[in-house]
Formats: sequence, C-alpha cells, structure tokens
Amino acid sequence: MSAIPPQEYPDRVGFAPDGPQDFTPYIPPERQMRELTWGPLLLGTLLGIIFGASSLYLVLKVGLTVSASIPVAVISITFFRLLHKMGRRDATILENNVVQTAGSAGESIAFGVGVTMPAILILGFDLEITRVMLVAVLGGLIGILMMIPLRRALIVAQHGLLKYPEGTACAEVLKAGASKESRDAASEEAKREQEALGGAGTSAKTIFTGFGIGLVYKAVMVAFRGWRDTPEKVFGPPFQAASISAEISPELLGVGYIIGPRIASIMCAGGVLAYLVLIPMIKYFGSFAAGAIPPEGSTLIKDMSPGAIRNAYVLYIGAGAVAAGGIISVLRSLPIIWHGLKGGLQDFKGVKGDTGKKNVARTDRDMSMKVVLIGIIALILVIAFANPLYFGGTGVTARIAAAFLIIVFGFLFVTVSSRLTGEIGSSSNPISGMTVATLLLTCLIFVVLGWTGSNYFVTALSIGAIVCIASSNGGTTSQDLKTGFLVGATPSYQQIAILVGALASAVVLGPILLFLNAKGAVYVPVGTTIAEGIHAGKVQPGETVDVSTLHRQEKVEGRIYSGAKDDKTYWVWHRQDPSGGNAEKYLVDQTGHPVYFVDPGINGTIRKLANGESLQKYDAPKATLMSYIIKGILGGKLPWGLVLLGAMIAIVLEMSGIPSLAFAVCVYLPLSSSSPIFIGGMIRWLVDRWISGTKFRGRQLSEEQLTAEGDKSPGVLMASGYIAGGAIAGILIAFIQGADVMAKFNDAIAAKSEHNPFFNGESANLLALIPFAIIIILLYLTGRESILAHRESET
Repeated sequence: MSAIPPQEYPDRVGFAPDGPQDFTPYIPPERQMRELTWGPLLLGTLLGIIFGASSLYLVLKVGLTVSASIPVAVISITFFRLLHKMGRRDATILENNVVQTAGSAGESIAFGVGVTMPAILILGFDLEITRVMLVAVLGGLIGILMMIPLRRALIVAQHGLLKYPEGTACAEVLKAGASKESRDAASEEAKREQEALGGAGTSAKTIFTGFGIGLVYKAVMVAFRGWRDTPEKVFGPPFQAASISAEISPELLGVGYIIGPRIASIMCAGGVLAYLVLIPMIKYFGSFAAGAIPPEGSTLIKDMSPGAIRNAYVLYIGAGAVAAGGIISVLRSLPIIWHGLKGGLQDFKGVKGDTGKKNVARTDRDMSMKVVLIGIIALILVIAFANPLYFGGTGVTARIAAAFLIIVFGFLFVTVSSRLTGEIGSSSNPISGMTVATLLLTCLIFVVLGWTGSNYFVTALSIGAIVCIASSNGGTTSQDLKTGFLVGATPSYQQIAILVGALASAVVLGPILLFLNAKGAVYVPVGTTIAEGIHAGKVQPGETVDVSTLHRQEKVEGRIYSGAKDDKTYWVWHRQDPSGGNAEKYLVDQTGHPVYFVDPGINGTIRKLANGESLQKYDAPKATLMSYIIKGILGGKLPWGLVLLGAMIAIVLEMSGIPSLAFAVCVYLPLSSSSPIFIGGMIRWLVDRWISGTKFRGRQLSEEQLTAEGDKSPGVLMASGYIAGGAIAGILIAFIQGADVMAKFNDAIAAKSEHNPFFNGESANLLALIPFAIIIILLYLTGRESILAHRESET
C-alpha cells in the first residue's frame, strides 16, 4: 500500500483545527447498542488466528505482511448479513468493529514472531514452544497496555492531525456496510454524509472469491501436484550459473498487487542482482580457483550449483545489505522518531481525568488505569522471574536487566510506533528498524557489562522480540482505536477485544511456527552426497563431541532424506560454525559421532528428498538479519568481508535515491519469491493506469486521490483473498502431508505426477505457467471492475 507522506506538525501538541470538540462519531455517545457480545468476539478471535497464521506464513517466506483489518471487517459484515438472511439478527456496526479489532491482533503478532523467533535456530538453540509462546504473549500484551494511556492524547486530542490512514479506511468500510439498525441509530451528521454518498454499500463477494481461488489453486498445485510450483531456467555458458525462477503461488502474486509496482520492482531487482549478477560472477571468477574459497569449507566453486553458491556466499552478502538497510532506515527515521517520541511523552503527561467515572461519555471510557498498571507490573515480574532457560539460561540479574530494557525500549518504541502509525500509516511504520535499533543497543550494553557468552544470545533476542511485537501491536491498537473513535465505539470494549484477540493469537502462533519448521525439516545421514552440490552440514570427517557436555536426547521426529526409518534415541548437538556461519543441529550416538544432520524447515537449504519430493522451506530473511547482528556484536564471528560487500550495496542504493531495505531483503531471498511479487506489482500498475486514464479521465484528481482509488479497487480485495487462501492452503497442506494416514495418498499422487506433463517433463516449466496466467488475468479484470464489480449491498 502506498505510504502517506508525513505532514508538518506544530511544535506544541494540541487540538487539531477540526478537533474533537467539532466531531460527532457515526454512533453518538448517548446512543446505546450491542457491542462487546460473545458472537463477534469469538468470530474476531478466530479470524485473528486465521489471518495471523497466514501472515506468519508470509513473513517467513518473504519477510513482510499485509494489513488484516479491512479484510476482517468485510468478512464480518458478510457473515452476519448471511445470518440475518437465515432469520438471525444482523450485527451492529459496533459489533462488526469488535470483530475487526480482535481480528487485527493476529497479523501484528505474527510479524513480530516471524521476524525474530526463527533467529533462535540460527543461533544454535531449539525453538521451544513455551519460549515462543511466552515471548509472543508478553510482547502482545505489553504493546496494548502501553498504548491505552495514550489513546485520548493521540486519537482524540489530535483528531485531524494524526490521520491513521488504515484505521480511517476501515471505518469507512464499516460505515458503508452498516446494518439498518445501525443506520437508524447514526448521528444526523452521519446520515447526511450517507445521503451525499448515495447510500453506497459494500460486499465481500470479491474477497471470498479470491480466497476460494487461492485455496483451490494452491491445493491442486501442491497437494495434488497438478503442475510444477517453481518453474526454473538455469543458463549454461557463457552465462553459467545464472538462473531465473518463479514460485507461482497466489499469495505472492497478491502481495505484489497490494504493495504496488514501485516496491515490487525494487524487491525483484534485489533477486535479479543475486541470481543474474552475483552468482554467475562468483561462478566465473571462482572457476579459476585451485582450492575452496572461505567461508565454504571444501567444495570448489567450479563444482558448485547456483543454489550452493547462494548458500555459501550470497546469503552473507544479502544479510549485510539487509543489516545496513535496516540501520539506514533507522537513521533516516531519527527526526520523525524523535518527533514521535517527544510528542508521545507530552501526550502521556497530558492524560488527565479519570475515565472510569460514570459521568464520562460512553465513547471516552478506557480500561481503568489501575488495571493497566497492574498488568504491566505483572508482565515485568514474569519476565524477571521466568524460567531461566527461556532467556538462554542466564542468571536472575540478567533477567531483571532484560525486564528493565524491555520496559524502557518497549515504552519508547510503542510510543513512537503509535504516533508514526497515525502520521504515515502501518505499512510505512519502520518496525524492523526499531527492532534492529533495540538489538544493537542491547548487544552494546551487554558487551559493556561483559555478557558476551552464547547464553546471552537468546537473552538479547528475547528482548528484541518482545519489543518488536509490542511496537507492532501498539501501532495496530492505535489504528483500531482510531476506527472505533470514528464509528462511535466504547474504547474499553475495544481494548478488551484486542487483548483477547492478541492473547489467543499469541498462544496459537507459537505452535504453528514450530509445526512449519518441523514439517519442512529433513534428517540427512552424515556423509550423504546431496544433489545440487549442497553438503549435509559442515561437520568435518572424524569430528566428534563429548556427549557428557550434551543435555538433551531425542528421536528422529521427521522425514529422513533417504526415506529410511529410525526409532533410536540420540543426543542433540548444536554445532557452532567456527567461521561464523549458522549453527547446525546434529543427532549423535553414544560415542559422540554425528549420525544425522538436521536441516530445519526455517532457513534450511535441502529442498528435495532423495526421491525428488519437494520440501517446503522458509527463508525468514529478517530473522537472519537479527541473528547476524547478535552474532556479529556478541560473538564476533562473521565472514565480515562478504557482509561488508552487502552493506556497501545498500549504501550505493541509498546514494542513488533507492530504498535499500526492500531491495536488500530480496538479495537474501530466492529470486523465485520476488518474481511473482514483481508480476503482481505490474498488474497493479496496469490497473492504476486504467483508473487514471479511463475511469477518472477528465476528473482532475490529484495523485493522492488516484492512489486512494487504486487502494479501494476490487483488485485489492481479490489480492487479499489470494493471500489468505494461498497461505491457509499452505499451512493445511503441511498439516495433512505430515500425517501418517496420508502416506499412501501422497505415494499415489507422486506416482501419477510422474506422467503429468504439467509437473514432470521437458515442457513442465512452460505448461505450469498456464494456470498462473489464468489467476493473473482474473486479478487484472477484477481490478478493472470488468468482473466481480462491487454491488450495492442489500438493506
């Protein structure tokens, strides 16, 4: 979505020109109607979990998410409208607002979890369910509780100054789909506005159609192997090792459409640099080397495939570019972050009055400040006295220090995030940059204190993760409260709804993260030769470990590369790479000899089994960035030459006026992930040209108004459906394929796919593009309103 340019603000925080004294919400404060009821709360919580799961899937794949508030609001309106047709009562506008409030929490928590927690694997620790859930719950609740005292200052007092673009847009959706009961109870101002707009309604037909298409398409492609999911072309001499590929999935196509052509093009350019410049260049020069070039241990570059070159060299360059891009984004945002912090502190000091008094208007009743403060203190105590293993096994002093840093950085960045969300929107809010800043400051503090052991890696990461989730959820909470302010909701009811939604999503997203990692993992016997030149781990021949230093045992819990079975129990060894690369997990026998290399689903490199079956892997680019910051500062072990090359690429981009972070993320990601995003962006470009050149020809609309029309087009709803449907299908397929009862079905599908020309054979790469072209055309026609155009909702 397009960024909203920052505006000039007065030095002194005060009321906007069209401030609250002149504003009447859609439902006036004196009107009473159903709001926080069980049905909407449960529906919102369920939708929050669903969209949170799809957002987690996306952030692991490509490092970004999309806003869930508007899709959740549209689904809620349609769901209760269908119940009304079946003889049940329709939901009020305030009940629909509770649904979108509870439903939006999952997406923001998913972003924080996906950006930070997979780094635990890279640092050489296991993803434990209790650790992930604790961090998610703490971050989600802290973000909400710290935002509540700022509501009256940020949302009410500065109405008209802080625009909160996504929250305002969601309010318009809710008003457009309001039930007859809600329209009758609306203020006179709202009724006049409705008449001026011609009584336009809304429909979820488009988003549900997109959801169905995305779900069916992904299921046929992946579960039934209807066609090849990643067509690829690897070039030979003179352009040896160069390759192009595309993961032709509906969710990535939808992401590209929503973020627009500029960012989509910049992202794909990063993949082009990696796969069409860096990899073939390394192959060309490295082919003349007589020995292996560090950090690769033994394989000559002339014997390496494009994938092996990427894993050995380009990933470090990409990580350096992402790190530099994140730091630069923080530095460039310092003026606005300082403005947000200064204004937010003034806002916090300016909170006056007891909102719990009975004479306070319904639309100005917050949760009791006593409840908020008690909740924050309780969370601090949980952090300080939690199981030491959740924070890397550090002592109570380190955990108390962690609690202190979380509260300081949490308050700082929740305040900044809430204010920046109002100024530039959630889509442009630099949460990743704030997390990078938190990690940098935390690691530097740890270095000063002498806390540089590997056990402090997890402590630093846990601090960054909780602050990241808190900042993300604080911004989301402020958008929801803005929506509620515009439609006339009761703030305390909204705050309860988002607390419930956040808690439920935090509890569920942890197991989903672990599940996705486990289902993509593969156990490779040490010494196995992997196709494409990829090694089964970096353990050296004859290398052993003293089992008396190991503390945990486990059995083979996933698929073995060769297809064999093994029910023995082994010791777990997390081997740290001496050259600074990612830590690796091995299962070793009683004598200390490694038996299996465990390639994880997240950040794993082995993408196919010996029989050719594909494995779902998640590159988690931003989690890799977080781990490299921690290892680089606390551990001091990184291939700095490659990392600095990436950093210089980011600096060159910034000097050229190109945002480096979006570009850098896709230097790290496979080109197959960014190319469908680019295609989606190009479809959006064509639709926007139609909007400006045909639909509104002669209207003399400004650039901002044309952008807003594009954001409201049916194509955005269809793209949102593609994202949700494709992502949910991916998660369901992972569940189903991992079940033992599906083994025979999977074998039968695999046998049939051998004779399917769309999946196997010389023409498979080309034929697989046909179904992808169909959903591209559908998206384009929907954006142009040629099909699935909006219809006026029934009254």
